[in-house]
Amino acid sequence: MKREETLNGLRRSPKVDVCVVGGGINGISVFRELALQGLSVLLVEKHDYCSGASAALSRMVHGGLRYLENGEFRLVQESLVERDRLLRNAPHYVAPLPTTVPVFDIFSGLGNGIARFLGLTRRPSRRGALVIKAGLGIYDFLTRKRALMPRHQFRGRRTTLEKWPALNPNIKSSATYFDAWVSHPERLGIELLQDGLTEHPGARALNYADIRRDEDGGYWVTDRVGGTAVNVEPGLVINATGGWIDITNKLLFSPETPPGPLMGGTKGSHLIIDNAELREALAGHMIYYENEDGRICILFPYLGKVLVGSTDIRTDDPESVRCEADERDYILQSLAFVLPHVEIGPQDIVFQFAGVRPLPASSDSVTGRIPRDHFCSLVEAAAGSPPVLCMIGGKWTTFRSFGALAADMALDRLGRSRQVETTERRIGGGRGFPTDVAAWLSKLAARTGVAPERSAQLFSRYGTQAEIVASFIAAEPDAPVPQSSYSERELLFLIRNEAVEHLDDLLLRRTDLAVTGELSLEMTDTALDLLAMEKQWVPTQRAFERTRFLTQLRDRHGLNEGMLAARNQKRSKECDTTARSG
Repeated sequence: MKREETLNGLRRSPKVDVCVVGGGINGISVFRELALQGLSVLLVEKHDYCSGASAALSRMVHGGLRYLENGEFRLVQESLVERDRLLRNAPHYVAPLPTTVPVFDIFSGLGNGIARFLGLTRRPSRRGALVIKAGLGIYDFLTRKRALMPRHQFRGRRTTLEKWPALNPNIKSSATYFDAWVSHPERLGIELLQDGLTEHPGARALNYADIRRDEDGGYWVTDRVGGTAVNVEPGLVINATGGWIDITNKLLFSPETPPGPLMGGTKGSHLIIDNAELREALAGHMIYYENEDGRICILFPYLGKVLVGSTDIRTDDPESVRCEADERDYILQSLAFVLPHVEIGPQDIVFQFAGVRPLPASSDSVTGRIPRDHFCSLVEAAAGSPPVLCMIGGKWTTFRSFGALAADMALDRLGRSRQVETTERRIGGGRGFPTDVAAWLSKLAARTGVAPERSAQLFSRYGTQAEIVASFIAAEPDAPVPQSSYSERELLFLIRNEAVEHLDDLLLRRTDLAVTGELSLEMTDTALDLLAMEKQWVPTQRAFERTRFLTQLRDRHGLNEGMLAARNQKRSKECDTTARSG
């Protein structure tokens, strides 16, 4: 992932088989697929890898239970297959998630659900026990041959409230089934990228780079870090920019021949809440519930906090989406409905994020009815320019199958054949995943000299690749960083090996410091010092980067400098209390 090496390689040899535009999870997936087939492939990402919708997902890995109402059976089947593959191929990041649905009615939604399925109505409605039972029965049927997780079960009102006493007492019953969740989706994206880069020398990738077509039909990639531009000559271009697909096509086609609108995304916002009572009320389950208006909402334990969301609002500008005040109010109101006796306030929100679901263009006024499926459209360009394969739609769970679909279409167009399948290919730290984790950690500690507790922390973040990180940490003297389980050597490893160009790359995506609410102002400045030292930034560059990052935290994630500073004081008091009690 050395930036200058990549640019120099393109200057020497601008021809590539495929140029993938967009470094989200779908773009990285097709990049990996093509690299594994031996193609020379270049990935170009305008911002950082997995920094758009791929950083703003619900963290669910699921089949899409509610998509059954839209008749999207093929998508649900595909999603369940891919969910189960991720449980096997990425066990360090993807794990089963027991999911409970509070049921407030018995017959509600039955007639409306049938009418919606037949396309006779578009109105959302509450779903009663019979509708939920039918959906979960289909879910179990579609997974019957694999049976990786238990079948669904219903509980009566009394049994439900015994297990979840904080639930709205107006429930009639509840249903529990299993899906899955992903702990570090951005890190999984980096591992997929590394898989492609290490398997084929002709595979190259650049974050913070723009691509555009010149008047003669050629393509130029501009390095937004160094400011230089290089010519590239792809045989095929893949537009994998998700919510930006129509914006990107304006750069890939001549002004006279852009394809029509392909994207019609909706915004989803989520909150991370630090509230012990809320976390305990969930009893380790995700609560998958309907708000009073029929909108589906979720909340589940996430890395010591609680993740809750989401909204579903049309948007035309993916570049500026953020969680607005009315969305925060809506999500908090939904929590007050499903858990009326748990007091949650704005002060409990430690992080918030929003992203655009890359849905196909649709005029449907009900966002929940827009298809969640994915497909590819090959658009021929003007003479002398390569065709553009547009990846439209897609959900995080199906990134592998969507990437494989696009790759197979690209291979067919280029007259190449598939050499490697990825259905059972382990990802990153999921390779060699131990059945006896304790024994594996004991051996890691013995080999590297890294303490057992620290080895366990690294394993939770990197899976079996913790061995590489631990070896780097042990190679030279390490030092702690403020009030965090990370260390200087660990952060240096990420900076040097994972294409970190800006502070947000490190603190928002390569680590979980921000999303878990553990990021303080002191920690921010410590990480900035390490990054500035590695990048050899002068004081003015360091100051600019600090302002840039704090502005982004404020505008996109609801955190201002004062809130980060307050965390310094809070942690200091906690440390003092612990020391006195010790």
